[in-house]
Amino acid sequence: MEKLLSILKEIKADVDFEKETELVDAGVLDSLEIVSIISSIEETFGLEINPDDIDPDNFQSAVAMWEMIQRLK
Repeated sequence: MEKLLSILKEIKADVDFEKETELVDAGVLDSLEIVSIISSIEETFGLEINPDDIDPDNFQSAVAMWEMIQRLK
């Protein structure tokens, strides 16, 4: 989880990713930032995020992203 939080902070340093639960719905992350997150997750964790997994629910919070990563491992 620490690696994921580090990735997220690099992309958007002013967000408290440990507390925020509506990153997509509240417009905290835009589509370009999500694409950057996907790319970084794939590279860092050595996995492939399929189009089916690019669902807003998987990117609403750091916890949701972490759960997606664990599921894809």
